[in-house]
Amino acid sequence: MGLFDSLGISSSGLTAQRLRMDVTAENLANAQSVGYRRKEVVVREAAGDGGFGGALRNAMVSSGGATGSPAGAGVEVAQIATDQSPGRRLYDPGHPDADRNGYVTMPNVNPVTEMVDLIDASRAYEANVTAMQSAKQMFTKTLDLLR
Repeated sequence: MGLFDSLGISSSGLTAQRLRMDVTAENLANAQSVGYRRKEVVVREAAGDGGFGGALRNAMVSSGGATGSPAGAGVEVAQIATDQSPGRRLYDPGHPDADRNGYVTMPNVNPVTEMVDLIDASRAYEANVTAMQSAKQMFTKTLDLLR
């Protein structure tokens, strides 16, 4: 694992979690917009040393004296997917978007689910900030030892 690998991993996590928070905020802002579909961010492990299995193999090999980098490559956003579940139907015959039976199809956004997603993304963001600060402190202590 290189000196700055941990910063790169935390940085990729910060970027992904920030995008999750932005998309969740967009969902909440459009919770009452007719025709809107809920979006969600799909995050995957960044291409690196063959995923978790490759990192585990490298770690087991490197513990035996061979060289190998057990560090991952962080995460990346695979896509921003649109949720295809049906929206809730609301009876409002006076609404301009009502069908012939008087029902309006509202977005498939549940504010409670969105708030839970927002809290989850916020906590993951905080964890990545903490990991980055810890790495910075370790680098500082290492440089102090080398003086």
